Amino acid sequence: MKKLIFLTVMIASLYAEVKTVVIEVEGMTCPLCTTAIKKSLKKTKGVIKAKVKLSTKKATVTYDNKLTNKTKLLKAIEKVGYKGKILKNK
Repeated sequence: MKKLIFLTVMIASLYAEVKTVVIEVEGMTCPLCTTAIKKSLKKTKGVIKAKVKLSTKKATVTYDNKLTNKTKLLKAIEKVGYKGKILKNK
């Protein structure tokens, strides 16, 4: 599975403008919160990879800047009842 994700990211980077952003997420209290946020982010067109950690209360999202943007990522988080704040771009 990891090889498939790696291959997908590599292929996408050839044709896309790939960016990574770290988002601080307010209101997460349990593992189900991270699952809901991750699913919502992954449903957003252009998201290549999403990782959400309860311990740090942060989401790291790799996305195609031609298909989505930071505003849409924040809206995906808000859609499931949480508030996000962009911390940094990688």
